[in-house]
Order: sequence, then structure tokens, then C-alpha cells
Amino acid sequence: MATNPYFKYDTTSEQNLYEDLIIESLQFYGQDLYYLPREIVNEDKIFGDDIPSKFSSAYKIEMYIENVEGFGGEGDLFSRFGIEVRDQATFVVSRRRWEQSVASYDNQITSDRPREGDLIYLPLSKSLFQVMHVEREDPFYQISQLPTFKLKCELFEYSDERIDTNIEEIDAIETLGYEVVLSFDSDSDAANVFQKGSTILQTLSDGTVISAEITNYNRSTQKLYAAHVGSTDGKFHLFTQGSVVTDSDTSATKIIRAVNQDLGDHGYMNDNFDSDVNWLVFDENNPFGSPE
Repeated sequence: MATNPYFKYDTTSEQNLYEDLIIESLQFYGQDLYYLPREIVNEDKIFGDDIPSKFSSAYKIEMYIENVEGFGGEGDLFSRFGIEVRDQATFVVSRRRWEQSVASYDNQITSDRPREGDLIYLPLSKSLFQVMHVEREDPFYQISQLPTFKLKCELFEYSDERIDTNIEEIDAIETLGYEVVLSFDSDSDAANVFQKGSTILQTLSDGTVISAEITNYNRSTQKLYAAHVGSTDGKFHLFTQGSVVTDSDTSATKIIRAVNQDLGDHGYMNDNFDSDVNWLVFDENNPFGSPE
């Protein structure tokens, strides 16, 4: 026997009402997050990977955090290398709102849904989560439609990707990675000022050009911090002490007096571990195992 012809489950007006109620609920109980589409820079056609990915846009959109009792995953894991944070979270976003707030404004979006590899910035914890899986059928065809996406995410581990969204608290994450620190003499020329976000260049004796993006310039100490160091020959080079470096935007030049490297750890995951070791009782014969 066929279904009752007097009951319809795909009425457009009912579907729109149902979706409107979901959007309203997400706006009541959700949080304002930022969605960062990943931009492919140089895709490896064999492994399907893109090491130098960049994120140059961020879109504010409301999402509901499904983890009401805290982040999922393995949490804070103590290992021989320090502390690893393996938080996971599931975010619920309206399909219609994602299309209106993200897909319609970003030409990097090539599909009709969020993509694995994109990022979500959570202002509450000031952390980035990477989309690992997009669930499109939960809830499962209520009144014959799929009104939401569920984004299953893991805490993002920064590895020198370019983040230039013009949102200061998001872009500051770049400072957690590797940086080169260039020192100059006292600034006698007020015009020779480097700007954050500009690219600095230096040409080596063999014609190779080194480039990096300025993340900070301290005028008082005459130290310039730069990330994303690269070169035209594809090899790693450090800037040369005693040679000129040029700002590609303003053509300002300065002579480098010292070159140092900041490996970018900053104690990000290990500050608490280093500063608070009260959980080790050194009065015992064996503080790392069972007391004897």
C-alpha cells in the first residue's frame, strides 16, 4: 500500500518554517564564530596535500557548540615531549545561513557545503579548530530536507600557514610559529619604517631572493620579526648579516646588524607544565613511579 496521499512531507512552506525555527534556535543558543576557508597555494598532485595553505578571509556566523560539558577528544595528554592538547568539538550550522554568510561571498568556496581542512575560530577559547568531517544527514531528512551541517573538528596545530584575515586576534596566531628576528642600528631615518604585513626582500650574491612577511616591528628596540621565510630557489636560507633588506611595499631599506631565529614554541602548550610541577612529589624515593 502506498503512503497516504492526503499527507505531504515536502511542502515548501513547512520546510521554510522548520528551517527558520532552526536558524532562530541557533541564534539564541549558539555562539558567533569565524569560518576561515582554506586557500590552495601549491597542491601536491600525488598526495593531494597543500603544505603552504593560506587563510585570507574570515566570516562571522552563528554556530551551536554541541559539546555542552566541555571539549571532546583525548583532552590534555602528557607525553615525553610535553603537553599535547587534543580537543575535539562538533559545531552545528544552518545550511541556509552558511550559504548566505560564507559561500556567497568567497570565490574560494567551490562546493555547496563546508569543506574538510577549513578552519573555525572560537573566540571563547581563542582557538582554531580544523574541520575533519562534515555530516550532512543529521538530522536525517526531517520533512524531506537537510537543514543543517554538523562540523566535526579537531584543535588546529599551526604549521606556518599564512593567516591574513585582517582580524587581529586571529592573525596573531601566526606569531606562534617560526620567525626570523632581524636587528638594525638605531633608526635615524624616520622614513625607513617597516609595516606589519609587508614583505621584506634580500638578494643574495648568487641572485637568489629571500622573502618573508613582517609580523612585528619594534621601533624602540629596532627588531623586526618576520614569518613565512622563503626563497626563489626553493631552498631554506637565512637573511645575511651586514646586507640590505628592502620593504617591497615602500622600498624602504635597512642594513641587518644581527640575525636570530625564534623557533616558535612560546611554551604554548607547556606553560602550565613548566610553571606548576606540584604534582611531582620529590620527597619520595621514586617521584616518577610508585613510592617505595
